[in-house]
Amino acid sequence: MGGGMEVHKNRWIEEWNAGRENLEFNFRWTRRSLAVVGLFGLAVPILVYKGIVREFVRTPPVPYRESSSCLLLGWLS
Repeated sequence: MGGGMEVHKNRWIEEWNAGRENLEFNFRWTRRSLAVVGLFGLAVPILVYKGIVREFVRTPPVPYRESSSCLLLGWLS
């Protein structure tokens, strides 16, 4: 029914796919991998957290203001 549609495998894609499937067996800790883990696993989250906290600390509290309707009701009672 669908004959004549053989798949032609690409050697480089097959090697890349096999490398992804076996990544946990072939992984080695190097200076570069430690630096990447340190940067994106520790430094970036800490900097984002500190930036968020700093923004909340800098924001002045909103002063409480009675609205005109509250003043009117208070004046009538």
